[in-house]
Amino acid sequence: GAWISELFPHMAELADELAIIRSMTANFPEHATACYYLHSGLGLQGRPSMGAWASYGLGSENENLPGYVVLNGGQIPAGGLDNFSNGFLPATYRGNLLNVIGTPLANVKPNEKFGRAQEIKRRLAQKLNRGTAGGIDALESAIANHELAARMQLAIPEVMSLDGETEATKKLYGFDSKDKHTQTYARECLLARRLIERGVRFVELTIAVARPERWDAHSDLVTNHSANARAMDQPIAGLIRDLKSRGLLDETLVVWSGEFGRTPFAQGGKGRDHNEYGFSLWMAGGGIKPGVTYGATDDWGYKAVDKPLQIHDLHATMLHQLGIDHEELTYRFSGRDIRLTDVHGKVIEDILL
Repeated sequence: GAWISELFPHMAELADELAIIRSMTANFPEHATACYYLHSGLGLQGRPSMGAWASYGLGSENENLPGYVVLNGGQIPAGGLDNFSNGFLPATYRGNLLNVIGTPLANVKPNEKFGRAQEIKRRLAQKLNRGTAGGIDALESAIANHELAARMQLAIPEVMSLDGETEATKKLYGFDSKDKHTQTYARECLLARRLIERGVRFVELTIAVARPERWDAHSDLVTNHSANARAMDQPIAGLIRDLKSRGLLDETLVVWSGEFGRTPFAQGGKGRDHNEYGFSLWMAGGGIKPGVTYGATDDWGYKAVDKPLQIHDLHATMLHQLGIDHEELTYRFSGRDIRLTDVHGKVIEDILL
């Protein structure tokens, strides 16, 4: 409605690029469990996240960068770093957290004074590890991660530097905004494009700290949502426009979602409570049909009543658009072949080109 257009004026101009799902549901009404469910298809810690599964299924296009990167704008989702876990998959598929403000990664810049000594130690450790590995997954993953870390010391400073980006591009994303949170999220979105260009398979963005309550508007929804929307609106629109202008949108799937929605009725006068029974998200690019809506909630916006979906359906669709059959992507663990969607999930065919 009109309020949404006021909250997201830049994204409103791109409505014809989006597939909007209005009938998503979650199995959990609490933040941490719902975040685990959104990321891994299970409301408990310990399962591989969607990004880890994607990296496991697709491999890497850039040996100097991780396949799964999380850009931290200031607030990690409820549940913490386990949202980006590799779970029972090899540790090389875990999400790699990069800070968009300040030093992106601890020790990413080698100490020049001891650079030669560092290289000698790395080669010795590699030789010792190779001689004793014997196919042990934890050790093999440690070797791979240390070798990747060494290569990242060259790759990360380059990809995180925006010196080569034009002022027009930065303005498109909102770097010139007077709102510092918009600037932070603009940097996240531009860095996401740079990582995608360099072959990183899965990039996840966390929200900028526009409000300490995240989107959790229990007491003052209008103030909360207005501040958070202002931080994200122009950067997201800039990312979609930039990807499209560079011919990358068709091969890049963009997904925007929270772990659940908000109730249509008030909580405490000005707030809204959690609502797992029906909420919206949108997808763009990557073979998604633009300008369509799918499903609906009831007349009050409380429960999904038309074409209700589960997070498993979202995961199945995302994997499908990445060229992976969600029923075939499995990993043998604890005596059975486990998959991201478990025994659930159907591809949302109506939103696909």
